[in-house]
Amino acid sequence: MNLYFTDVFDVDPETLDSYGAFNISLVNDLPLFIDPFLLFNSDRPEYQALHNNIIQYLRFLRDRAVDGNLSEGHLRAWFMFSEVKQNWLGFSLVGNSGSGLGLDFARALCSNLESLFSNFGNERITKDSHLEKLCLVRDGVGKDNISDFTTNLIKDYLLEYTQEFVSKFIDPDKCRNLPIGRASFNFDTRSWVTKNYLLPYHENDFVIITPKDILTKDDTWINKSDLVKDFNDVVDAIPNNALRAQINDYFYRMLPEEPRRPEITEAIGKALRKYPELVDFFIRLKEDHGDEAVSISKQNVKDVETLYIRQLSEFIHTLIGTSDFYRTGADTYEETKARVFFLKDVIENKGGHKLFFSHGEPIRRESDLHILFRLTWFATPSDVSREVNDGRGPVDFKISRGSFDKSLVEFKLAKNSQLRRNLEKQAEIYQKASDARSALKVILFFSEEEYEKILKILRDLKFENNPNVILIDANPDTKPSGSLA
Repeated sequence: MNLYFTDVFDVDPETLDSYGAFNISLVNDLPLFIDPFLLFNSDRPEYQALHNNIIQYLRFLRDRAVDGNLSEGHLRAWFMFSEVKQNWLGFSLVGNSGSGLGLDFARALCSNLESLFSNFGNERITKDSHLEKLCLVRDGVGKDNISDFTTNLIKDYLLEYTQEFVSKFIDPDKCRNLPIGRASFNFDTRSWVTKNYLLPYHENDFVIITPKDILTKDDTWINKSDLVKDFNDVVDAIPNNALRAQINDYFYRMLPEEPRRPEITEAIGKALRKYPELVDFFIRLKEDHGDEAVSISKQNVKDVETLYIRQLSEFIHTLIGTSDFYRTGADTYEETKARVFFLKDVIENKGGHKLFFSHGEPIRRESDLHILFRLTWFATPSDVSREVNDGRGPVDFKISRGSFDKSLVEFKLAKNSQLRRNLEKQAEIYQKASDARSALKVILFFSEEEYEKILKILRDLKFENNPNVILIDANPDTKPSGSLA
């Protein structure tokens, strides 16, 4: 079963765990990413040095932005970054190829640096500078952007970290000595440096392993949603009474008499633009509670390991040993349905529902469901395609064996406002467009209320007994108490 790094490279999982590295899947990215705050908050000198190097590079970019006259070539060389896909982490739903940081991000970063990071190294409110500040004031910059940027700037460390493990524990025949471009940045020559490393090699590419203690899930510790949620606490933390009163007065003047959530969020955005020091006070609060970031990220990584690695591996080994789940004689419909029911069992009975929650609240993200489903697809003669567009829009998954045996899978959340229309028409449209023989519709729900909503729709459409509509229960109230472990 060559699903994980330790399987592919014949390494004892305990050896990798003792080294401190995460056991990545080499089938699909897992939903973890590097949080630069964990570098800043660490007691380890090498991590603090990495964070300092990130800030040094941002100062370099700021100075170039202030100088002006940056060509597109400069933007591409200094401000743009490809995703480091070889670490097999992030949010790619099939394989490990993401979008990286393109020209739009480069221009946004350049335009914000002069004002946003003008006091880098001379902070008066926060303890240090933070890259995450960009996602607090710029729409469209999220955890994946921050993680891609961080990973690129610590790539030399990750490659050295991987090389050290390789030299001790992996068969040399499974490794290659390779020149890696843009491994580190030379501030004297203002250019990226290519360096050679001995790295594990699999399916025509090298592999990078990552320390678990710099990984998290769901969001960076410093993030915009917390800034909005904790806005009142941030204002209350301002020691200057006059400034605090001015901000409160401005904020409440921006609100209508009976504000709704979008209007409150908009008023907060206006206050942040009017009083940008609010961002620094928020960051300082986050710095002062750094131990919570470490605790939460540690639990996040443990949960991902438990479900995506340990429990999934155990189920797969059981299936291999006791059933014909992986037989090649089944057609795509039978095979696809078996894997959907396997996923259903993981979520409903084996603790898998916890992956869809953060701080006790449902995340309600279809992408998490897609990743878990994709990991069930190995040891198969079928081709598994994601977001295939056959002329009438993309479908979640198409499972095929040649031209005459195709099955489709559509995943939906119960909260989806278009659920009724989708159930009635969408999968059939995709099925006709792709010439697939069958289409499964899988619906994930988180509460009794959502369950009742689904049942009503199914009754109205006369789908109650349709074998191609499969419900998955992620309601924590219907699960036994206890942890994932």
